[in-house]
Amino acid sequence: MTDRTDIAAASGHTGAPFWLLAELTYRCPLQCAYCSNPLDFAGVGAELTTDEWFDTLAQARKMGAVQLGFSGGEPLVRRDLEQLVAEAHRLGFYTNLITSALGLDEARILALREAGLDHIQISLQASDPDVAAAVAGSSKAHARKLAMARAVKAAGYPMVLNVVLHRHNIDQLDAIIALCDELGADAVELANCQLYGWAHLNRAGLLPSREQLEAAEATTLRWRAKLAERGREMRLLFVVPDYYGDRPKACMGGWGSIFMTVAPDGAVLPCHSARMLPMAFPSVRDRPLYEIWYESEAFNRYRGDAWMQEPCSSCDERHRDVGGCRCQAFLLTGDPAATDPVCALSPDHHLIEAARREAAGIGSTAGELTPRNVHESRIFCRS
Repeated sequence: MTDRTDIAAASGHTGAPFWLLAELTYRCPLQCAYCSNPLDFAGVGAELTTDEWFDTLAQARKMGAVQLGFSGGEPLVRRDLEQLVAEAHRLGFYTNLITSALGLDEARILALREAGLDHIQISLQASDPDVAAAVAGSSKAHARKLAMARAVKAAGYPMVLNVVLHRHNIDQLDAIIALCDELGADAVELANCQLYGWAHLNRAGLLPSREQLEAAEATTLRWRAKLAERGREMRLLFVVPDYYGDRPKACMGGWGSIFMTVAPDGAVLPCHSARMLPMAFPSVRDRPLYEIWYESEAFNRYRGDAWMQEPCSSCDERHRDVGGCRCQAFLLTGDPAATDPVCALSPDHHLIEAARREAAGIGSTAGELTPRNVHESRIFCRS
């Protein structure tokens, strides 16, 4: 077998993955219209079994990965979640559960804590129950989320909440932050919707106007000042949507740089949305993880800068933003090697400007949304 040092040298990449996202399933009880799961997730093959996940986690840990996120879909639908957490803890991972909290109760929180789970992040859709129900497709989810947020904190975990902001809830940001404060949150991620998967399909109904975005940023700043005056430690992270930047972000630190995702069927991806790209991603069922990371064509295609087109190839910032997001470039231009159109220097930046104008034309009116379809009969676990 080829030594991994030789593979790293041959690929021109010497770094090991730091972060592993284990997408245990695409199944979910909610139908959020901003979901970044692939549109055709119902056609994905059988989920990895418990033993296959054990082997995958062991391989990743041996390579040097230390941060592990359990995600989905909704990871709580996996009956073996506690077993996977316990094995990850035994291997030495720092573990984070990214969840809607549906399927969670006090007994399961205790079981997860005893298994060694380090961190829980719960998503909220809105402060208003009716808006939350409209976005998530469930009239009961909102109250359950609030109850479980309190239960998670009572169990000794920090309360970490995630709110995806978009046209349907961004104007209620003051009430959203107030709710998080009332719940006793320790940290709140106000993540403006990134437009992949179902979110890209629903772009017209999700992308806020610049006026709405600027008002939301001002609200966040006011709350930070208010919290500081009270001596209240609640961290507010405001994530600006890509469509309102003039330079792209280095997606996940750069393609195949520090982050890898293992999808429910074992496909290994450089980010959780990469499955949409017109390329084949190898599976842990077919190849060892370190060979996929260091040697596969999929992981090496957009490393370095040899693949870059103009204006990226001669740009002084190319090693900082690494050309931006490959998924976004493909969604907007049809070419995954194109400069991310978010960049003001991109020849396709007019596509971003047109989306901004469309959002401004709609104003503050909430647009129609197509919910995430839940055709789960073809997705199953072999364990």
